[in-house]
Amino acid sequence: MATHLSWALAADPAAAAPGSAKPAAVDPVRLTWLEGGTPTAAPGTTFGVAWPKGVLPAEQTFALTADDGTAVPVQSWPTAHWPDGTLKWTAHAVGATAEPAESYTLAPGMPAKSDAALTVDTKGGTIDVDTGVIQVTIAKSGAHDVIRTVERAGTEIANKAELVVLRQPEVDDEDYNGTGSSTRWERFTGRVSSVTVEQSGPVRAVVRLEGRHERGSRSWLPFVIRLYLHAGSEAIRVVHTITYDGTQEPGKSDGDFIKGLGLRIRVPLTDEPYNRHIRLAGAGDGFLTEAVQGVTGLRRDPGAAVRTAQVKGEELPDISTWDTRVSSALQYVPAWGDYSLAQLSADGFTVRKRTKAGHGWIHTTGGTRAPGFGYVGGVSGGLSFGLRDFWQKHPAQLDVRDAASDEATVTLWLWSPEAQPLDLRFYHDGLGQDTYAEQTAGLNITYEDYEPGFGTPYGIARTSELYLWANTATPTASVLVAQKNVLTTPPQLVAAPGTLHAAGVFAGLWSPVDRSTTARKTIEDRLDLLFTYYRDQREHRRWYGFLDYGDVQHTYDPDRHTWCYDVGGYAWDNSELSTDLWLWLAFLRSGRADIYRFAEAMTRHTGEVDVYHLGKWAGLGTRHGVQHFGDSAKQVRISTPVYRRLFYYLTADERTGDLMHAQVDADETFLRLDPNRKVRTDGYVPGNRHALSIGFGTDWSGLGWAWWTEWERRGPKWRTAKKKLLASASTIAAQPNGFVQGSGLYDLDTGAFAIQSTPVIDVSHLSASFGLPELAAELIAGVEQSDLPGFRAAWLDYCRYFNATTAEKTARYGAGFKVSLVQGHSRLDAYAASLTSETALATRAWSNFTASDGYPAASTPWTTTKIDGPAVLNTGTDATWVSTNSTALYGLAAIEDLALVGDALN
Repeated sequence: MATHLSWALAADPAAAAPGSAKPAAVDPVRLTWLEGGTPTAAPGTTFGVAWPKGVLPAEQTFALTADDGTAVPVQSWPTAHWPDGTLKWTAHAVGATAEPAESYTLAPGMPAKSDAALTVDTKGGTIDVDTGVIQVTIAKSGAHDVIRTVERAGTEIANKAELVVLRQPEVDDEDYNGTGSSTRWERFTGRVSSVTVEQSGPVRAVVRLEGRHERGSRSWLPFVIRLYLHAGSEAIRVVHTITYDGTQEPGKSDGDFIKGLGLRIRVPLTDEPYNRHIRLAGAGDGFLTEAVQGVTGLRRDPGAAVRTAQVKGEELPDISTWDTRVSSALQYVPAWGDYSLAQLSADGFTVRKRTKAGHGWIHTTGGTRAPGFGYVGGVSGGLSFGLRDFWQKHPAQLDVRDAASDEATVTLWLWSPEAQPLDLRFYHDGLGQDTYAEQTAGLNITYEDYEPGFGTPYGIARTSELYLWANTATPTASVLVAQKNVLTTPPQLVAAPGTLHAAGVFAGLWSPVDRSTTARKTIEDRLDLLFTYYRDQREHRRWYGFLDYGDVQHTYDPDRHTWCYDVGGYAWDNSELSTDLWLWLAFLRSGRADIYRFAEAMTRHTGEVDVYHLGKWAGLGTRHGVQHFGDSAKQVRISTPVYRRLFYYLTADERTGDLMHAQVDADETFLRLDPNRKVRTDGYVPGNRHALSIGFGTDWSGLGWAWWTEWERRGPKWRTAKKKLLASASTIAAQPNGFVQGSGLYDLDTGAFAIQSTPVIDVSHLSASFGLPELAAELIAGVEQSDLPGFRAAWLDYCRYFNATTAEKTARYGAGFKVSLVQGHSRLDAYAASLTSETALATRAWSNFTASDGYPAASTPWTTTKIDGPAVLNTGTDATWVSTNSTALYGLAAIEDLALVGDALN
């Protein structure tokens, strides 16, 4: 295994001992590119592979071969272990190659050594990374630059990459009808406070930088930057995260509005202005192709060879060979040093240029959707740069400045300074909802759970991806297109659904797509219809924007033929009823690239924007609403790692790993905030760390997933996580009515619930809607039941009786209880059937799936219709019968029922 300087070294060797036996034989894993075929270029790729329980020891090494048999250098490390210490998931990194193979094979073995291995030197005052192609110098703590220099072939290509924030204290609420505005802005620059080398080769290096943005005595907007470099690569991948810690109060004139947010980097230029080039990508494979000082289109012709070379980006013939009418008059040809491409909406961008500051801008061109990619440099070298999801996360902008001087400046604006500032103020004045009773009344009309002071953005985050390429010359058109494609669709290797399924990950709750019978085909087609509808709705309804991209909406308004984007809790979905999980399981079983990319964007959004990362609610997420952070229900059911973990295991994405690890101590938040505070009648007040009221459904499942994930990752707190998971699960099982008891008093120090003396029936339709069935299945499948006494039986009881008849419930618990979301809970019937082999339970599962609530087979249209103006703003598709709650539960139930009791489907 390659050295991994974070958690791999923290794992306890003794804990892995049971998995240190000789490995059993395993089939080699075939890997293909997510989008199929072979990418034009791959600047370095990391991918994840799953392994069956009890097969491979923790210290196993791996070998990778291309489809032609060539041994490929690979760097491998564990990302998850089974409880017995054997490998569950591993991550693997390969370096850059100009001609990637169409497929690869991974198997236990010794990795091939690279002729040009990546190296990391931390001995001096800087961190120096050499990929064998480029040399990158990274400053240590205290610096204002996140990258000090980038060199290639002895030439400095770029230097002084720094983070920039423009802060504005107010926004122009007068809409230009008032007396004018004195709005001003000030610039903050990122300052690095700590640097960690998380991986140091031989194939992949990861450097993590943390800090805050500073101006004078003030610092704010903490950031985490990760730099990724691969052996043989000319590229640097930058993963950029900011966490908002400012204030924006309605009616106050001194707020923290982000006017601009970006990464700025300098590019030295030594070539003549006519040998310098600007490239800006537009829609498709279109490019703006210009020279800083153009010699085409002039009144006098310098010569065909000169013109042709400049358009191609090649070095021009010696100036002595030009037509002298041009060469002698070059001083009269303007040099255009400044370019801006601004994408202020999902549907349009503009490009403008000027000679230099202080002079007027000239409209250049425009288009629909720019990918956020460009180049500045000359025939002696230059920098390609890009911001991923550029138009999708508008408003964004690319700036090139001073390209006619000795040093150009490139700024990749994640938030364009040409747009209105990022306005995070709560969207209404409270509407008189000062008491819990008034807030309940509001909930009953708009479905918004409002509470004064809770609609705050303080602590939310956003992560973005950027790429930089160091070029020895102005790239050819084909190279530019290849680099642009890497930016928009980073090459990703994946294992086939059958391979992942055979490893037993996710407790057998999913199976590969199977259309072998008419009944199965019908369900598969309906699953496809639902995903396609949401994919198309994102485009139809323009679910794009810096904060919004990745989420979907909750409820449809058939009267307006639009989603309820402005109606309280019916607006943004915020993972309600496990939309994220449906999509990731849909990908696992299909291997479809479009589902993967949709789920990836959702994970990037819901894990960052919908969750608090700072402040008193750190570790909690926000319920669905008009604003992602607006609703007063702050709960672990939204921040649960179950929605992130599959993306992490498929990619080893370190930022996602951070998010999951941060949830380990989420139980501490119950000291500060009671999720049930508005409906309490028992006088409970949080604050006693040995007696916190925590529900066995949405609360415990969120906590349990955090502990389970930390345990299997062998994170820094895995022993505590394991203790709390086992103690809490066992003491839930020991309650008089098990999970049906509903909640209990939890001890933060031991992880155990106090055992109640009196049976209680407290069952919510939401308890099993946020990952609880999936967590229980993983624990039953993966943990020795001697470590979880009574848990299997308690969960089986809950599954057996949730959808049972009133008479059956009464016989078991002494009274019945009403339930809803029956279709989604059919997966509980199916799971119970899979454990007991009871035919009646399997039959009940399919009956509840096809003929209950949600999308009953007999009455659901299962069609969409085209809708056009004037009924809607944009042409698209309409399906008034669709709701995201029903879609998420239908998707999960269909996938799990097919996997567990598919043979019982008629």
